[in-house]
Amino acid sequence: MRADNGLKMDSEIRKVMEQLKHLQSPVEEVCPIGIVSMDNWEWPQGVGLFAIYLYYRKTKRPQLLKELTDWFDWQLEQGLPPKNVNTMCPMLTLVCLYEETKNERYLRVCREWAEYAMHEMPRTGENAIQHTVSGALNPGEIWDDTLYMTVLFLTKTGVLLGNDAYIQESIRQFLVHLKYLTDRRTGLLFHGWTFLENHHFAKALWARGNSWYTAGLVDYLEMVELPEGVKAVLLSALEKQAEALLLLQNSEGMWHTLLDDPSSYAETSATAAFAYGLLKAVRKGYLPIAYKEASVKAWRAVLSQIDDCGIVRGVSYGTGMGRTLQEYRDIPICPMPYGQSMVLLMLVEGLEHDLELEP
Repeated sequence: MRADNGLKMDSEIRKVMEQLKHLQSPVEEVCPIGIVSMDNWEWPQGVGLFAIYLYYRKTKRPQLLKELTDWFDWQLEQGLPPKNVNTMCPMLTLVCLYEETKNERYLRVCREWAEYAMHEMPRTGENAIQHTVSGALNPGEIWDDTLYMTVLFLTKTGVLLGNDAYIQESIRQFLVHLKYLTDRRTGLLFHGWTFLENHHFAKALWARGNSWYTAGLVDYLEMVELPEGVKAVLLSALEKQAEALLLLQNSEGMWHTLLDDPSSYAETSATAAFAYGLLKAVRKGYLPIAYKEASVKAWRAVLSQIDDCGIVRGVSYGTGMGRTLQEYRDIPICPMPYGQSMVLLMLVEGLEHDLELEP
């Protein structure tokens, strides 16, 4: 990469990261724990923290490490919220920080939360993790978000502690979620499944939910050595999903919030996560090089959604399980931490491919 482009990329990454820390949203919060401010401990903040951690891992800048440890130290002093699928998300970065700093306090908290995920977190049929969140038990429901929000943390902790039971549980969760959420017609994932009513709710092929698998799987495979048979199944699901995504990408390079409905709005956070996951999958050899062109097209489309201040536009607010497809079309659009953070991940992956901000 040319030195001048490297400086431009670094400047863009810094702008996006700075806005992540100070986001304000015009949308009235409906979640029990606010999902916009980085002062809170919830899943959007967790995704943002992991993006910053990966940028730290790439650059080894001490200030980034300090910002992360300061955030967690402050949260631990304040006291953590009740454990559930979504509040588990920041723990992935905390276990990575333990690996980096060897802070025993971090390890104690990670052990406690991992044991809860393993033995106490509510389960559905086939022992799938029930998608319990702040303010809602969601009995009998599994959602495609869960793999990213909880299972990645359990995996990383299992590897770090040499706890094979955690790793085997992560395998089971990936496989059972694929079993019940895969749309066999397209290879995409439905947003959710209910074991109590035996259906896929609105049968929504929701973009951001699908992108959690695309982005999460490439990080999952980087964390853990899997049996070849299991790895083949997971990568097969990724390639089927990627085949469908190429057919549904719009002319600008974006994906719509309902992937198979071009009348629903194009959504930036999902497009960024798809770009990140597909680019990394190509680099790692998980997908053929033929997928790179569409990935780069998405990468450039997302760049056009970053304003001069570094705020990522075109991001949908937090999305619960919809009983109708119209509910997804009606989700408001506003700046969100996961929009900033998925773009951060995408930009950092772009460095690995020597992509330039200006073609």
